[in-house]
Amino acid sequence: MATSGGGSYRNGTHRNSLKVDRPFSMNSNPKTSVKSKPLSSSGLRRSSTGSIGAAKDDAGVPGRVRVAVRLRPRNTEELVADADFADCVELQPELKRLKLRKNNWDSDTYEFDEVLTEFASQKRVYEVVAKPVVESVLDGYNGTIMAYGQTGTGKTYTLGRLGEEDTAARGIMVRAMEDILADVSLETDSISVSYLQLYMETIQDLLDPANDNIPIVEDSKTGDVSLPGANLVEIRDQKSFVELLRLGEAHRFAANTKLNTESSRSHAILMVHVKRSVKGKHSALSSEKGSNLHMKTLRPAIVRKGKLVVVDLAGSERIDKSGSEGHTLEEAKSINLSLSALGKCINALAENSVHVPVRDSKLTRLLKDSFGGTARTSLVITIGPSPRHRGETASTIMFGQRAMKVENMLKLKEEFDYKSLSRGLDIQLDKLISEHERQQKAFENEIERITTEAQNRISEVERNYEDALEEERVKYQRDYMESIKKLEEQLVKNQQKHGFEKVPVRSEDDCSALTSNTEIIKLRKMLEDEALQKEKLEGEIAILHSQLLQISSEADETRRRLDRGGSGKVPGDLDSLFSQVKLQQQEPGNGEKASVAKLFEQVGLQKILSLLESEDSDLRIHAVKVVANLAAEETNQEKIVEAGGLTSLLMLLRSSENETIHRVAAGAIANLAMNETNQELIMGQGGIGLLSITAANAEDPQTLRMVAGAIANLCGNDKLQMKLRGEGGIKALLGMVRCRHPDVLAQVARGIANFAKCESRASMQGTKTGRSLLIEDGALPWIVQNANNEASPIRRHIELALCHLAQHEANAKDMISGGALWELVRISRDCSREDIRTLAHRTLTSCPAFQAEMRRL
Repeated sequence: MATSGGGSYRNGTHRNSLKVDRPFSMNSNPKTSVKSKPLSSSGLRRSSTGSIGAAKDDAGVPGRVRVAVRLRPRNTEELVADADFADCVELQPELKRLKLRKNNWDSDTYEFDEVLTEFASQKRVYEVVAKPVVESVLDGYNGTIMAYGQTGTGKTYTLGRLGEEDTAARGIMVRAMEDILADVSLETDSISVSYLQLYMETIQDLLDPANDNIPIVEDSKTGDVSLPGANLVEIRDQKSFVELLRLGEAHRFAANTKLNTESSRSHAILMVHVKRSVKGKHSALSSEKGSNLHMKTLRPAIVRKGKLVVVDLAGSERIDKSGSEGHTLEEAKSINLSLSALGKCINALAENSVHVPVRDSKLTRLLKDSFGGTARTSLVITIGPSPRHRGETASTIMFGQRAMKVENMLKLKEEFDYKSLSRGLDIQLDKLISEHERQQKAFENEIERITTEAQNRISEVERNYEDALEEERVKYQRDYMESIKKLEEQLVKNQQKHGFEKVPVRSEDDCSALTSNTEIIKLRKMLEDEALQKEKLEGEIAILHSQLLQISSEADETRRRLDRGGSGKVPGDLDSLFSQVKLQQQEPGNGEKASVAKLFEQVGLQKILSLLESEDSDLRIHAVKVVANLAAEETNQEKIVEAGGLTSLLMLLRSSENETIHRVAAGAIANLAMNETNQELIMGQGGIGLLSITAANAEDPQTLRMVAGAIANLCGNDKLQMKLRGEGGIKALLGMVRCRHPDVLAQVARGIANFAKCESRASMQGTKTGRSLLIEDGALPWIVQNANNEASPIRRHIELALCHLAQHEANAKDMISGGALWELVRISRDCSREDIRTLAHRTLTSCPAFQAEMRRL
């Protein structure tokens, strides 16, 4: 099974009968020519009741860096390519010896603390390499476990394998936390974890990717190195720790190289802080006799603080073998520089040099305590069997040999637990005031009872008052209605008595008629206002008409001069005509379109296009603006293309260096690209390549907006998908997001949505299989990042793109790992547009992979 470290050890977990390795004792002397001072067990596992004063006076216990070598089995490629060649190494695990072949008859022999064959199980590796270090950490010492080797030899597999599918494949990180949790008491002890990566000499928090520049702080007195800016997560159970590792691994940088499909491009650093209370004669005790409380002793307990550092170094690689290029090449250079700095420090320590270049790299500063410091360090070097990589294997072996010469001085990390003493005193204080609190509580209950009784009485009085008030209101209303009725009867009698016409009482219909009359008056007022507005617009139209006549006369004169003067220098009147067009562009209304249309009719399209090649830059700018305005009208687009206008516009992108010409020409091409026939012509004449170059060189947001609009229109053509992607169209779109201008991002999002829609349609028709080209070109992270953008146009297009990508089952895995699933869930619930919300909901319910992932979580 391929791992992020490149190694495969599945076979080793099923061949326990071949395990001939003995347990790796950190106290045994290795059979090697390297001189070392063994560390006694009694010197390491100190009594938990030892005095703190003695710990301070103790200068430390010597302990050499222990090194184990692990061989990776041949992978599929090596089984084929190296089938006729023997392995470049021969292991003798019972002698703890390794032979590196120079040729068929000669070899070099090296001895290590432990030699692990390709059949060694993960459990065996943990027991001989890591378990002694974990035990030291539980006793209050600092410990380091590190993996070093060529890329693809199994470092990440050895350290960071989670073992979810096969529990026997669990790596050192998971097994170490299992032992720590089994040994500590969560009631009195605490475990906290930080997970970091060193990428391009920048320390980043794998648990919080936004925290991407963590400084290193060094204590001026003790020399201890710490990272106060890193997240520290408390661990209570194994499940939460595994989830933390999975989260960190998802944020770690990796790349595909010739040596490894998932090559780690950063050094991963797991820091586990273990804080333990030592129970004994120094513990704070308290007791209670009757009602009298007293302390037996006021001496505080002892707290031991151990720190386990697990370092998964990025693989060393040769550029000619890994095939790294571009950004991956820069990553490889940074990795090799940091590993080179580490090698220099180990050489200096092994030779007892006066100066150790610790500050040459952040990696060496972080590992200052691990090599030549106070930590107990165990190093596992991983190698491959392929004779093609003998040079890298030899370099790794020599690194391990030099590391075995490094001596550390182990120191116990313990201190008085004044916090426990404070807690004991707090308990005594709580007991002394408990009676007072009970009395206070009884008093408060009595006050509450009296208050409640008073409120009930007030509520009853208020209800009685409201009832009486309502009765009075009803009575007065009834008397009022009777008085009105009597007055109306009296009025009728008086009218009959004096012979007057009966005055009708207004009904509801009469009231409605009055309301209608009011509305009619309002409508008349609105009609009068509209009439005044119409008169005002007619006056403006008359003014524009006179201006149009003036421009027409000037255009006639210009045309006559052009006919007389041939194709020579453009006369001044044509410049004047362009000036009129430019002035009209600054005025509201239809002045610009009228001026351009008149120029088109009077001068002719061919002469306007010929001006695109003029030596006068201002004249060329005006001409391309006229062509862009003409291209905005669908009726003119066919004429422009037939007259060679599209070719001239593309030529301007290729030859001109003027930003304004690039912007207007890209806008004209974007207008022409709205026609499907023109889209094929643009692609056929290399238009997407020219647009990509223009986008790469442009800085003006408006130029980028025009270029992005043109590419976005091309993205909507089903026939051009593969060609557009092959000529760099998608990468050009993604490259323009650097501008961050909302108008540019909106066009980029529209292009991605158009492309995703065409892909979705092709997938449903069965003409396309496999992952989306957008995902292959790396568009998914940007899509997820902007799925909830504040700008409505950007958000709407991105939401559509996500829905279209999710309709194809082949994209489900990438969308789940990239965080797009939760954005789809949000869209199905919170999107303001009902059609997009319905599409997202239907996609989620119809995709088995999405359903399975949501059920799992």
